[in-house]
Amino acid sequence: MNAGRPAASDAAIEFETLADDAWLLRLGRSIDDGLNARVHALAARLRLQAPSWLRDVVPAYASLAVFFDPFAIDAAAARAWLRAQCEHAHAAAPSPAARSIEIPVAYGGEFGPDLHDSAAELGVSPQVLIARHSERDYTVAMIGFAPGFPYLSGLDPELALPRLATPRTAVAAGSVAIGGAQTGIYPRPGPGGWRLLGRTPLRLFDTARDAPSLLQPGDRVRFRPIDAQEFARLQAAP
Repeated sequence: MNAGRPAASDAAIEFETLADDAWLLRLGRSIDDGLNARVHALAARLRLQAPSWLRDVVPAYASLAVFFDPFAIDAAAARAWLRAQCEHAHAAAPSPAARSIEIPVAYGGEFGPDLHDSAAELGVSPQVLIARHSERDYTVAMIGFAPGFPYLSGLDPELALPRLATPRTAVAAGSVAIGGAQTGIYPRPGPGGWRLLGRTPLRLFDTARDAPSLLQPGDRVRFRPIDAQEFARLQAAP
């Protein structure tokens, strides 16, 4: 399979060997909402076709990883099939039905230790930052970094903030943050360098659920500000 060598571009999509059982399809190399929408449309088309040898389809911002069963199909045949799907993606791409999910968030204080400094850096009040962050509709562009971590596109460009110069060694699960031109939610405790604005009591990743990740690529997300009392009530709910 010439592991590690990128193949030539097919219909403006580059095919790269990701593993002996996976191809990486690059539709571009930038963070762009339109490009990400093409990635999700192609992912939906592949899932709709669902050949028996197709194991998984994993979308990112501008690329799509496709895993196949190497005992059921060889890499060249899988690539040929994928190439054909890419050629028809624009004319017959399905429109995936996006779920709309509300994420309650307690902003500031112990929940969002970077809210005030971030607002000051942006030249707005904390209340204005909360309002502008929570009034937007976001799209889950991809899941990455950690299991269940959603990278959300749609952040107001004027709210973009650089990452912390020194990342924290511990970030609470459910922390809602801004990193560069993106916003996201930490699903589990761990290190992180994004600006923490608030926290949600919802569990973003739970292995006890049939679908461990609460959010999936392509989902639509809106944040709803809540107070500490509602946070405690929702956190205690089964």
